[in-house]
Amino acid sequence: MIYKESETIEFKKSTSELKEGVISIAAILNKHKNGKLYFGIGNNGEIVGQFIGKNTLRDVSKTIAAHIEPKIFPKITEEKIKGKNCIVVNFEGVNAPYFAYGRAYIRTADEDRQVSSKELEKFMLKRHKLYWEEEISDKKLKDVSAKTLREFVKRANLAKRINFKFEDVKSSLNKLEILKGGKLLKATEVLFCDNNRVEVQAAVFAGKDKVTFLDIKQLKGNIFFLLDQSESYIKEHINWRADLTGSRRIEIPEIPLRAITEALVNSLCHRDYANPKGNEIAVFKDRIEIYNPGQFPEEYEPKDFIKGKERSILRNPLIANTLYLRADIERWGSGIKRIYEACEEENVKVEFQKLKSGFLVTFYRKEINEGGLRVTDKLGVKLGVKLGVNEKRILEIVAKNKIITIIQLAKDLGLSTTAVENNIRKIKEKGILRRVGPDKGGHWEVV
Repeated sequence: MIYKESETIEFKKSTSELKEGVISIAAILNKHKNGKLYFGIGNNGEIVGQFIGKNTLRDVSKTIAAHIEPKIFPKITEEKIKGKNCIVVNFEGVNAPYFAYGRAYIRTADEDRQVSSKELEKFMLKRHKLYWEEEISDKKLKDVSAKTLREFVKRANLAKRINFKFEDVKSSLNKLEILKGGKLLKATEVLFCDNNRVEVQAAVFAGKDKVTFLDIKQLKGNIFFLLDQSESYIKEHINWRADLTGSRRIEIPEIPLRAITEALVNSLCHRDYANPKGNEIAVFKDRIEIYNPGQFPEEYEPKDFIKGKERSILRNPLIANTLYLRADIERWGSGIKRIYEACEEENVKVEFQKLKSGFLVTFYRKEINEGGLRVTDKLGVKLGVKLGVNEKRILEIVAKNKIITIIQLAKDLGLSTTAVENNIRKIKEKGILRRVGPDKGGHWEVV
């Protein structure tokens, strides 16, 4: 292979030329939206190698993060080329103009020159029209989940926000205006293709930090699948209390479900999809965090949307509109306000934080007494087993009422007697519950 510089490839002998390398990244992005930078290769293509210490890759990453605006998220790797260690920086970005050390550059052949004021003006005009979601996807019509699209059309009809029925994939996508020349857009890919780059990292931690985790999952799929799975994950790992004031037992979550759902929808609707980092759900002993990459609009604060009359600032208008059609969101920037109001009604503290890398919603959990479901979580951890939601609910009830019957358990939980019996069998197999004495006249005992 012959190594040669081009409009998308830049060589630097070593990281002593890191500043020049950062300038080249910005220049290439402004011309081609992606490229490669090598450290350890001379500009004549000679492989000279690069010393790589334990902090070298991190230093390269930090320098790029500190001196290129808007932020980019390059892939920085160590590679052996002809037996010599080199650093390869793969980068991409669609938010031109990019500035390196406060100035904009553009690539011409293998040179980087400063952008003129007239060129900069054109960049700014173009930037306001360009969205990641409007780019053409590599996926094909056959990659679209017809099942997901059919269900979407059904729900959008029930919400009275569309007036057509599902016929086939292509015509439905055309009517939703998320095809371009018969090709899928990137918005269509994340909305309706099961195989895409979007993921949600979900984890439960033992304490108030990320030192020890009790459970971890990587969720991948289309946006609607991720919404369902993320909500189920949180519901499974929060505390529930029982309201017995009426004729039927009602399970009440420690955090309003409508606030959780709204936060999850917002995190997937407004995230920066050009950023390869995934969304995150972190369940701690004292709080639940929902994070998405993509900075909050710089000129706004969350309180502007809670107390004021600000309209939504959309990073992904096509994705937002599609979620609106299914009634997952409203158009008028009401998401944060609805989260805040739902939590205020239930006296739950919620916090919205603008981070350098993204946006974070934190729901603070209340300490509960020893009769709550958190005790069953501790019990499961102590015995090294994982308990399902219904298993926890059964243990909670049995701990308070040792002579309760299967029929009464089914009534209180809103389950069938068969479902209750199956859950009890699983709990027994885990060594946590046993029956003492006969079915009639005996009692339950939590081990």
